[in-house]
Order: sequence, then C-alpha cells, then structure tokens
Amino acid sequence: MKLKYITVVLAVLLFTSCNDFLDIRPTGKVIAETGEEYRALLTYVYDKVPEDRGMTTLRSDEMAADAATMSGYDYDSYFDIWNWTDYNRNPSALYFGWRRYYHTCYIANYIIEHQSEITKATDAEIKQLVGESYMLRAYMHFLLVNLYAPAYTNCDPETTRGIPLQLKADVNAILQCSSVADVYKQILQDIETADNYMNIEKWEKGYSYRFSKDVVSAFRARVALYMGNWQLAFEEAENVIEKYPALEDLSTSTTTKPTNYNSVESIMALEQIITSSLSNLGYVNPDLLALYRSGDQRKNTYFKAKTLKQWVLRKEKSQFDEERCTFRSGEFYLIAAEAANELNDKTNALKYIKALMQKRYKATNYTTYASALDALDQDALREEIALERQREMAYQGHRWFDLRRTTQPAITKVFTLADKTEEIYTLQQADERYTLRLPQEAVEANPELEIWNK
Repeated sequence: MKLKYITVVLAVLLFTSCNDFLDIRPTGKVIAETGEEYRALLTYVYDKVPEDRGMTTLRSDEMAADAATMSGYDYDSYFDIWNWTDYNRNPSALYFGWRRYYHTCYIANYIIEHQSEITKATDAEIKQLVGESYMLRAYMHFLLVNLYAPAYTNCDPETTRGIPLQLKADVNAILQCSSVADVYKQILQDIETADNYMNIEKWEKGYSYRFSKDVVSAFRARVALYMGNWQLAFEEAENVIEKYPALEDLSTSTTTKPTNYNSVESIMALEQIITSSLSNLGYVNPDLLALYRSGDQRKNTYFKAKTLKQWVLRKEKSQFDEERCTFRSGEFYLIAAEAANELNDKTNALKYIKALMQKRYKATNYTTYASALDALDQDALREEIALERQREMAYQGHRWFDLRRTTQPAITKVFTLADKTEEIYTLQQADERYTLRLPQEAVEANPELEIWNK
C-alpha cells in the first residue's frame, strides 16, 4: 500500500542527527525517553519549521524584478513563485512546503501521545512540552490552510475543501481533507488545549523561538482576524497589548528594526522572515515605496537605496539570523484597530492606530496625519488602517495572506528581459491562484487528497 505523500517514512528522511535518541526504532517510533531528550526532539523540529511566510513576499505585490536582479540560480528557483506559475513549473523551481509541515505535525503528535512515558522530568516540564506540541500542530495547520485552501473570509468555510488534519503520529494513516471550517475549529481547539498545558509565561531571549503562554492570545488574535471574527480578534489583541505595549520608537531613531528578535516588540521569534537568498532577489515594488509618506521612518528602517531607481531590503549580512519574527506587538495594534473599526468602535480604532503611528512618524508629520483620521468614516478609516498595515508589515510574510483574506485584487507584474523587452504577468481579481494547488506529487501518491465530500 502506498503511503501518503504528506506522511514520511521517518527512518529514511527525518532524523540524520548524531544524537542517538533521534534514531528510529524498527517499528518507526522515535527513541526518546527522558525530558531532556524530548526537549531536544522538540528543539530539532522547531529548527525544521518551514519559513514559507517569508517566501510569500514573492507571490504578493511587494517585490518587483527584472532579468538583472533575478538571475542564475535565483531565477530558476523563484521565478515561478513570483509570476504565479503553478502548472508546468521549471523542474528546478522551489515551492512552498507540504511534507515539512506534516513532518512537524508528526513529531508534535508523537510527543502528545507519549507524554505519560517521559521520564526524568517534572510534571510542569512535561506539560510545557506537550503544550508547545499542541501549539506547533496548530500553527502548521494554520499555515497550510492559508496556503492551500481558500481564505476563510472569501468562501463558505463549512462546505469548502481545506487541508488534511494530521492528529495522530501514524505514518500509515491515509488522511483526507477536512473543510476549512473544521480546520479552523481544530486550530482553535489546539490553542485552547495548549494554554491549559503550558506554564512558562515567556521565554528569555535566545529561547523565544519556543511557544509560551504569552503567545496564546497572539496566535488566537491572528486566527480570529483571518476568520473575520472581529470581537475575538479585538479582545485577544488587547490582551497582547496589555502584556506587550512597547513599540520601537522610530520617530527619532531607525537603529533597531521591529522585526529583530532583540526588539522590544518581540513576542515569539521562530521564523526567519526573509532568508539570505530571498533578500537578494528583485527590488522593492515602487508602488509600495510610494505608500511611505513624508516623515515615515519605516521606509529607511526597512529598505535602502541600491540605485537611484531601485530600493532593496535593508539587511546587514551579520544580522540575517536576527531577523526572526513570528509575533510582535506592532501587529496587534493593527489588529485591534482593524477589528475595532469593523465593530463600529471608532474610538478604539483611532486609539490603537494612532498609538502605532506615533512611534513610526516624525512628530510633526504624525500630528498632521493623526488629525486627518478623526474626520474619516468607517470605510475611509478601513482603507487607512489597511495602508498602515501594508507599510508596517512590509516584507514580513503578511501581505499575501492579507490580500487573500480581503479583496483579492488584480495584480500585474512586469518583467524586463536583458534585451529590454517586457513580459507581463497578471493575477486576476479573485484569481484561483490566490490558493496554491495541492502538490502534484502528493496527489499522485494519494489521489484521495482531491476527493472532497462536503
């Protein structure tokens, strides 16, 4: 019998570590016994979490490119993602993860299922490990459903195909897709269960790649935002801001990027948002640069001029690994503002968007821009909050998901070849390519993936 593509023959693929306890028993089970060994296993799988959020920058409208800026290996690897080619792809092209997400779910499930067998660990240590495993499983399913299924807010989630839920450590399981609604229900359930298990409020710097109790509200707020559950999104965003009110003050300095894991805004720093390879691709879309108004310090904090006409990501080579940002406080000021506005609570919408803006603009410019917000109606304020989100979260793995969950606009990209001729690529309004197709290899290995019984 064929194994599904999303399950992995772990003895062959997963554990090549020199640590003995990461070997595989003949039955396919991971050798881990003590609390220390289970922590090392969890650390291993944290390191293997896909960093596809950063790669969605290519697929969004944030990056422009031409033959001069995207060449050689980078061209072959990333061009099909940039121009939305999901069929007849270049054989050497990279793509978004699938197996790696389920690999992580497998290990998370293994720890959950074997918690009673963990030795040489306190009850609190075991519960923390299990809680983090539930959060990892939830986060993997959350990313998968937002890559490979229609956006919750732009479909009937109860009757729309989602992605397979992997809830057991069984390499022989033949999984089928669940509805988008059922995937989100499971994600929220796992977050709640994790909250009941975890007991570490916040990890110190250097360990902030791990889930903690402080991340619960942050994760739940983002899930609620993507669901259009404005009340839950607002309440949880306020919970985050209460614990993490600090924002980098860019109004007077641009020395510390909010996305740095050492930033005062950092809540969890698991994913490297833009890898070294991605940072060298293309250049900042001039339309994005034009959104930064006079006095907006984020433009020079996030980007730098490479030529007179082209700006690129500002990222010093020595700081690549420091650009890790899964959750940070600035995001939740934006979520609180957006949710409050949708709830017809203009007072709180203005409160939170202005609080963020005050730390991003020079003082004189802030006063002008903030005052202009007061006269806006709900629709106009919605647009302004969306623009602030686009400026604030640029090149941080949010834009593609924001496009999906909102208007799914038409996007046109122009690629200038070496001979100055132009190739034009268009993503239509509500294009089906706003949802990634299931990997062909996965479907070939398991045709049941595409069988969807509503």
